[in-house]
Amino acid sequence: MPRRLPGKTRHVRPRRVQKRERKYDSLPFQRAPVDVGQEIDVVIDDIGSRGDGITRIQGFLVFVPETKVGERLKVRIVNVGRKFAIAEKIK
Repeated sequence: MPRRLPGKTRHVRPRRVQKRERKYDSLPFQRAPVDVGQEIDVVIDDIGSRGDGITRIQGFLVFVPETKVGERLKVRIVNVGRKFAIAEKIK
């Protein structure tokens, strides 16, 4: 068995782990700019990962199924969540 060499052993302090404050906890809850049943004229800007069209209203995402990029249409808001809303096409 190898022998341990004599030497200075220094006391190692345990690292202090600081709790980080979450950025968004301090922000007040912002209300969605759309309401359920509201009808809006929109232009589809992008396509989501599931193939739904995406439009933005004041930075708030609105998903519209069965649409294409560049399409101008009138939609009715069906469901509103904290981060996005879902709408349907009006014929």
